[in-house]
Amino acid sequence: MTAIILAAGRGSRLNQLTDQRPKCLVELQGRSLLNWQTSALRSAGIQDIVVVRGYGKDSLPGDGYSLIDNPRWESTNMVASLQCASSILQKKITLVSYGDIVYHPSIILRLIQSDGDLVITYDRLWKELWEARFEDPLKDAETFQTRNGYVIAIGSKTERIDEIEGQYMGLLKFTPSGWAAVEGILAGVSDEIRDRMDMTGLISRLIAVGHRIRAIPVEGGWCEVDTEQDLRLYKRKTAEADQTGTRWNHDWRW
Repeated sequence: MTAIILAAGRGSRLNQLTDQRPKCLVELQGRSLLNWQTSALRSAGIQDIVVVRGYGKDSLPGDGYSLIDNPRWESTNMVASLQCASSILQKKITLVSYGDIVYHPSIILRLIQSDGDLVITYDRLWKELWEARFEDPLKDAETFQTRNGYVIAIGSKTERIDEIEGQYMGLLKFTPSGWAAVEGILAGVSDEIRDRMDMTGLISRLIAVGHRIRAIPVEGGWCEVDTEQDLRLYKRKTAEADQTGTRWNHDWRW
């Protein structure tokens, strides 16, 4: 099995912390996000790791992982970056990770062990994390609904908390058959639409034409890093957990 980490984007809200390097090199608890990610993947048994890079690519030399470049990173979104690795996705079962998250290896094991050609994880304890990160969680949270273990709605803005069963985390699994379904969707849209498509938009299009996206629930054990405020929050929460001996629900460490 192969894992692909999408690290091509600029991550502008944290550029000042990375000295113009990719967002995945932001440090959290003394380690870069990328180091946390590759370590979690290896702890779950995945040794073949590929990083798709773009912005600040020279900061990612490929130490312990392979590299694929998205030369059009400035004008494309995440789905286009993933397409740069299509030769891998066409042949192997592949896990995909966003570059701005950290997660416990147990979540990766859940994905590895899951059935289905298209699988994503979601956090049922999302509200606790979003309330700590945002004054109004609904300004950032998006719809996420399932039925019988499959996603039926994802990625839209909402003002109703009951439309959010959890939050999509940026972790996915594709089999070659699942990726073939993705390629079918992408072949049917214009270059312009394809270039600006994000992952939840892709998932929504797959659902709309009848593809089944399995949803694996988890309860914490991960974090998204988007701002300096996030970094301060996670530093405080993990310090409190270490001092009290009581684990924070979203502590990703192992």
